[in-house]
Amino acid sequence: MASFSVSSLLKPISQNPKISIRSSNHSNCSKVIPHGFSSLAFGFRVFQRGSWREMRIVTSSIQNEALIVSHKKTTVVAGSGIQTFDIPLLTSSDAIERLKANRENHQGKQQFLAMYSSIFGGITTDPAAMVIPIDDHMVHRGHGVFDTATIMDGYLYELDQHVNRILRSASMAKINPAFDKETLRRILIQTASASKCRNGSIKYWLSVGPGDFQLSPSGCNQPTFYAVVFQDQSPSYSKGIKVITSSVPIKPSQFATTKSVNYLPNVLSKMEAEEQGAFAGIWLDNEGFIAEGPNMNVAFVMKENELLMPQFDKILSGCTANRVLALAEQLVSEGKLQGVRVGNVTVEEGKNATEMMLLGSGILVLPVIQWDDQIIGDGAEGSVTQALLNLIIEDMKFGPSSVRVPIPY
Repeated sequence: MASFSVSSLLKPISQNPKISIRSSNHSNCSKVIPHGFSSLAFGFRVFQRGSWREMRIVTSSIQNEALIVSHKKTTVVAGSGIQTFDIPLLTSSDAIERLKANRENHQGKQQFLAMYSSIFGGITTDPAAMVIPIDDHMVHRGHGVFDTATIMDGYLYELDQHVNRILRSASMAKINPAFDKETLRRILIQTASASKCRNGSIKYWLSVGPGDFQLSPSGCNQPTFYAVVFQDQSPSYSKGIKVITSSVPIKPSQFATTKSVNYLPNVLSKMEAEEQGAFAGIWLDNEGFIAEGPNMNVAFVMKENELLMPQFDKILSGCTANRVLALAEQLVSEGKLQGVRVGNVTVEEGKNATEMMLLGSGILVLPVIQWDDQIIGDGAEGSVTQALLNLIIEDMKFGPSSVRVPIPY
């Protein structure tokens, strides 16, 4: 019969002759370790109250601390004492109730109003049910693409343009869409209708779907489509903002031109900017030309009173940016701009422009008044930037049917 003391458990295996070690692969032995522990585990059996019982010793990254994990309880063995706590085994109804409680207790700045999932083949308005399978390759391998459309006064703005883009992204990511274009479009309209949202956004994803945790998607035979309608209560930006030159490497063009869920470089670039008191970072391409922001395009009004935007061959072709290019022709006809052009823009040209702006569906047209230590123009929001913002808002409210799709509530 094996016997041991708590102090003996804290020794390395090689120094612990009292413990009879066996591999532990039995289903009744819990392998759940609390979040935050970096650990090394080994299994063994102990004789307890007349029977052998499977146990696991987990040595954590904290000095002189170990975990004893049984099928019901986890014990933390530390230098100062022993603490035991329960990890409950939940039923499906228990898990749902905890999901509901978690949503109620952690209200953020966004409200989630409706979700469509091809997994359950319908729409839910319960935020606690807005979940996706953990084995979906979009979750653990990043093999998914997405897009977002704005809801303005009960209309979906540029819906077809955004659906066309997600289908292009899916093709580049070798994702076979769960539905054809018309079905995707119909699902998005119906989900927006179910949400009763008149002003907000709808974000949607195409994925190779669930199947396994392998790298290859060959085990995924159910492509998925998800869509969520939400409202954002975050304060909107109207005054001029500061940007910095991002030190985070830009994505290679093959990935930058695909709107995939692989947004780690984008997130790090945004965080870097916020840490320096700026709104966003500006990426440069591999030739040193101005590229884009982490989730927005950039444009300039040059000294010749020409609107200049970086070309889209190495960056994402923004739907808002393309619409602004079209609407800007009206300012040319009114004499407020001398021309509209897409081409290479050097950092020197950009920083010496009379106006600079960021463009995106979440920010529309946002004036930039400082880039790194350089003040843009006279340091105030520019008149062309404001005129373009007015044009895009008017287009969202009163534009043609090609950019406004009514939602049947």
